[in-house]
Amino acid sequence: MTTTQTARLRNFIDGEWRDSMATEGLDVINPATGDVLGRVPLSSAAEVDAAVQAAGKAFPGWRRTPVTERVQFLFKLKALLQQHGEELARTITTECGKTITESRGELQRMIENVEVACGAPILLQGDFSEDIANGVDEFMIRQPLGVCACICPFNFPGMIPFWFMPYAIACGNTYVVKPSEKVPLTMQRIAELIEQAGLPKGVFNLVNGTSETVDAILDHPDIKAVSFVGSTPVAKHVYARAAANGKRAQCQGGAKNPIIILPDADLETTTRITADSGYGCAGQRCLAASLVVMVGDARKPFTDALAEAARSRVMGHGLDEKVQMGPVISPQSKARVETLIGKAMQEGATPIVDGRNAAVSGFERGNFVRPTLLDNLNPNGEIIRTEIFGPVLGLVHMKTIDEAIAFVNSGAYGNMACIFTTSGANARKFRCEAEVGNVGINIGVAAPMAFFPFSGARESFFGDLHGQGRHAIEFFTQTKVVVERWPKEWTRQF
Repeated sequence: MTTTQTARLRNFIDGEWRDSMATEGLDVINPATGDVLGRVPLSSAAEVDAAVQAAGKAFPGWRRTPVTERVQFLFKLKALLQQHGEELARTITTECGKTITESRGELQRMIENVEVACGAPILLQGDFSEDIANGVDEFMIRQPLGVCACICPFNFPGMIPFWFMPYAIACGNTYVVKPSEKVPLTMQRIAELIEQAGLPKGVFNLVNGTSETVDAILDHPDIKAVSFVGSTPVAKHVYARAAANGKRAQCQGGAKNPIIILPDADLETTTRITADSGYGCAGQRCLAASLVVMVGDARKPFTDALAEAARSRVMGHGLDEKVQMGPVISPQSKARVETLIGKAMQEGATPIVDGRNAAVSGFERGNFVRPTLLDNLNPNGEIIRTEIFGPVLGLVHMKTIDEAIAFVNSGAYGNMACIFTTSGANARKFRCEAEVGNVGINIGVAAPMAFFPFSGARESFFGDLHGQGRHAIEFFTQTKVVVERWPKEWTRQF
C-alpha cells in the first residue's frame, strides 16, 4: 500500500489494508503550504470493532509467543525505522510543520523507545520468595492484559505512539492505534513498516477517525487499556469515560511550563536554550516553555537577550535546513494563538515582540505565527494560566527563588518546570520543592529518555503509570501472585 498526495487513507486491520466504510472525511493539509496531502476517513464504531475483533483473535497466540521471539519483530522494526528515517522525518515535517531537524529528533526518540522495549525479557521478570511459610513458596509474574489502544495527538505523530505501542506488543498485548486526523500520514507509513517487519496478523491495527472513533475505543468492552496525549479537557474526558468502562487509562494533559532564571545563570547559554524551549516546534509541544520567571537582577539582561532571540529566529518551511521554526498546525490554531496574544494585551501585557500577522514569502497560505515575547503579564489574567500551544513566551518577575517556586506550584498544571542557575543549593531546593512531573536543571526541555517514564502531575496527567520505560511495562501487564505448597505426601517419588 503506497500513500500518495491525493490518496484517501486506509485502515490497517487484521494484517491487511482496508478502505473505510465512512462516507465522510477530512483533508490532510500541509500547514506550511496549504496543499492537500490526502484525505482521512472518519471511521465508524463498526470499524473500531473490526480492529478490536482482529486484535482479540490474535491475542491468545501472541501472548503465548515467547517474549524472546516477540522482541525479534521490534528489532526488525528498529532497523526499518533507521533505514527509512529520512523519509519518515520528511513526512513528519510535511504534515506537522516542524523543522526537519526537529523531525529527525522525533524519529530518534521513536527508535529509543523500541530499543528499551526490546529489553522486555528482563523487564518482565517477576519476584520469588522461597519458604514464606513451612514448605510454601510465593512468587509474582506479569501477564499481558489483552487488546490495548492509543489515541494520538497531532504534535508528535511518530514519537508519542511509540511511548506505548512497542511496550504493549513486547509484553504480549495486541494493539489498536488511532492517529490524529490532522497528521495521519506518519503512522500510515509506519504501519507499512510494521507489516514489512512480519508482525503476525491482528497484533497491530490502525483505525483513522475523530471523536466518534475515540468514543468507540473508550466504550468497547474488549479494550483493556487506553493511552492518550492531548489537551487537559480531552484528557479528563478520556480518563473518565475509560474508567467508567473499567479500563486502565494513562492520559497526558496540557501544560503551562515555567522556566526560572536566577541572576547567576549564564546569559548566552540560558537565552539560547530558553528560546529553543519556547519556540521549538512552534511552541506546540507539552514540554515547551511558556512562562519565563526572572528572579531579581536577571530581568534586564535576559529580557533584552530573549527579545533579540525572538526577532532573529528564522521562520519558514520546515524542509529548509536553515529554518529554525515552522508554522502552527492549522488556520484555526493560528487564529487562536493570535487571539490569545491580543487577549494578553487587553489584560495589560506589553508586547516586546509581537508575532501576529506574519507572512513568509512563497508560503502565503501557511499558518505562520512569529515568535512572540510578552512582558508584564497580568498575574490575575487568563493568559498567565492558559495553555497557548504556540510560539509565545510570557515574562514574569519575582524577587526571590522562594517566590518563584511558589508561583510554579500555584498553577493548575504540573508537566514540567526548569531552572537556570550556577548554584547547586538553589538547584537542589528547586528539584525538591517544584510540584511537577519533569524537572530541568540548566535544561530547557526536560524530556526523559525512553528508559525513564514521561512523568506529569496535577492537571497535566490523569492516571498512575506513565508512558515509557518500566512504567509502560507495568501499565501493560497484570501482576499475578502465586502461593504454592507441594506436600511430600502429594508428590510422586521417582
